[in-house]
Amino acid sequence: MERSIAQGHPAADHDPAPDEPLLDRAAPWIGLGLVLLMLAIYVVSNPNRLNTYNHFVWQASAWLEGEAAIRYPVYPGDGLAASNDYFQDVLPVVDRDEDTVGRALLPFPPLPAVVLLPFVAAFGLATNAQLIASLLGALVVGIAFWVLGRLPVRPSVRLGTTVFFALGTVFWYASMLGQTWYLAHVVAVGLTLLAVGIALHADPSALEAEGGESHRRVMPGAGLRGGLRASFAIDGTQLLAGLLLGLAATSRLTVAFGFPFLVLVGGGGSWLRRGISAGIGIAIPVGGLLLYNLATSGHLFHPGYEYLYEQEALAYPVMFPYLDYRLDWAIEDPRYIPQNLALMLFGTPEIMPPCDPVGAARSTWFDVACPVLRPRADGMSLLLTSPAFLLALPALRSYGRSRLVAGAGVAIGAIALVNLMHFSQGWVQFGYRFSNDFVPFALPLVALGIERLGGLRALVVVLVAVSIAVNLWGNIWALTLGW
Repeated sequence: MERSIAQGHPAADHDPAPDEPLLDRAAPWIGLGLVLLMLAIYVVSNPNRLNTYNHFVWQASAWLEGEAAIRYPVYPGDGLAASNDYFQDVLPVVDRDEDTVGRALLPFPPLPAVVLLPFVAAFGLATNAQLIASLLGALVVGIAFWVLGRLPVRPSVRLGTTVFFALGTVFWYASMLGQTWYLAHVVAVGLTLLAVGIALHADPSALEAEGGESHRRVMPGAGLRGGLRASFAIDGTQLLAGLLLGLAATSRLTVAFGFPFLVLVGGGGSWLRRGISAGIGIAIPVGGLLLYNLATSGHLFHPGYEYLYEQEALAYPVMFPYLDYRLDWAIEDPRYIPQNLALMLFGTPEIMPPCDPVGAARSTWFDVACPVLRPRADGMSLLLTSPAFLLALPALRSYGRSRLVAGAGVAIGAIALVNLMHFSQGWVQFGYRFSNDFVPFALPLVALGIERLGGLRALVVVLVAVSIAVNLWGNIWALTLGW
């Protein structure tokens, strides 16, 4: 293990099990084994990859044609290897007479298309983006294992937390499904985890919950005078962490609000120097995204989102009549928080839904016509699908003393708040997919919480096992229902 749990960390209240040193020495092989195992699971979980929603393949293809806008609409029989006439979340390009010109702009941040470029160059529109998402997802699990190795926790806790992330959260769903939005999640989670890991590597003092600098209040305001006296020289490691987080934002915009983590955790001395260094790093790719938007759409902030809002707000009441969407509200509006928060924390599955045909017998758990229980298409409670997230609560006891805990907590809150203000709850999904945006900051808290509880005790094993079982159930249903 990179850092012993016995170095005065308050969570180390129990002697390590006899097999902990063995797990420690075998860590590189365990990490590799996890990557290979999760690749097999993610690939086998979704045997029929139709690549129905492969927007980023079309975007990469357009770039290779020297165009920013994708061909659209392309119908079956048009002579291409794929069609996209069913795409709804695109902004059609029109001429001065408001006539469509056979192309459309994608509003999504384009980094996933950059990742797919070499594959599209080789395989064209036949590129299997969903399979690539599974491959990337398995690699991200390896990154998560590396990040957790920076923490003062037992090797068994490191392994257990990684397994929870890989199979007990909706990251499994994102990786095995790999459609447009989920590929973006996978790419963003991987880059954000890299940023978190680099910040932790550069700042060992942030790992301690007691003693030293972390014994004092850790929020930036408390050290303002010292921060103003600090050198403004840029810290290279923190710049790199910020660059990675900024790149993640060019896949999923909201992860940029994890910036407070890099202000509180990382190299560079004072919080001010950390923040400036990371801020410059973030600004480079985010600034590039804004320039890309300006060059392709004429606007710094892509107008495609407003167009989608107008289209989807009309469709939502038909699919989900109990959700309230109003075009007179903004795309990001605090008035959307109550209903989205209710879904994120309290959304339940459908229990004994109506049978079709009426009167059919409820025979199996996965009977489409007459199930006993099935997930809701608009999402389910994060605490129902991944109850092991509750294991982060013991770590929060150090919120006022540990810069790691404070930074992770503020980052999670900021990202969640922005997502909750968004008009959309994530569209058709299993679980709450927006949780992928903040899971890189939640995993260290889960690991520290498990360590504080004494390692992989019965409660921990049960919560992780239930999380895995629920996600397996949800993934089977999602594929059964064609999500």
